Amino acid sequence: MSDQEIVVEKNNNSAWHLPAIVVLGLLALGGLGWAWSNSARVDATKAAVSEQLKTVQQSVQSDMTTLKERIAQDEKTNADLQGDLKVVTDKLKITQGQLKKARQEASELNTAATETKEKLTALDTSVHTELATKASTEEVKTVDTRVTQVDSNLNKTISDLNMAKSELGTLIARNHDEIDLLRRKGERDYLEFTIAGKNQPQKVGNVTIELKGTNDKKNRANLVVTVEDKRYEDKNRMTNQPLIFYTTDSHTPEEVVINRIAKNQISGYVSVPKSGAAPVTAASSKSGQ
Repeated sequence: MSDQEIVVEKNNNSAWHLPAIVVLGLLALGGLGWAWSNSARVDATKAAVSEQLKTVQQSVQSDMTTLKERIAQDEKTNADLQGDLKVVTDKLKITQGQLKKARQEASELNTAATETKEKLTALDTSVHTELATKASTEEVKTVDTRVTQVDSNLNKTISDLNMAKSELGTLIARNHDEIDLLRRKGERDYLEFTIAGKNQPQKVGNVTIELKGTNDKKNRANLVVTVEDKRYEDKNRMTNQPLIFYTTDSHTPEEVVINRIAKNQISGYVSVPKSGAAPVTAASSKSGQ
């Protein structure tokens, strides 16, 4: 082979090497670009996934906090319910005990009432039998008279029991009918009065009564009572609660009693002993109660 042929062969080899290098370079640049693009996409995906994971973690944390709060609230509610249940159970036990006691007392009362009824029936039968065996009409009339007297005394005793008594033992009338009843007993004099308006002194027997004010909702009155130049100021006096005082050289008390309280108006009576009446024994003297 000659030198000329060798030069031509070398030139031919250089001609195809350069394009190949260029192509390889382009391929390398394309691969780098593709790799960089994929890397950016991966980073973006990782960031998105990280953000979503953070959001999910926050949501889960929030849900866990809410769940813990609900559990704590439920536990508190459960504790309260258990406490309420214990209170109700305790009260129920007390109520059952009271109910049992009430039933027992009712049974005892029924038994006593039955025994009393049987005794009354037996007594009635005995009385009728005794009356039937009486041969004399006068004896029957005498028995009827005694029965009438006993009935009258019984009615009087019942009336006295139904009426309240003061600390000195005197009966307290609560209305006009009871005042008339006490008048008929003849033991004391009863002077009724009605005072309408404040700061208007009114003479009732030997007593001067002046109304200072009322509280009709609480059923109380403020008044001033003057007896023999002695002034008694009384506050928050209730109905049927006597104001007791004594006059000079008297051992028997007088009483002022209010039966009705309205707005700036009171009604009641003054109870004074009749001359020659026996004194009332008491541990207290002048009292405004």
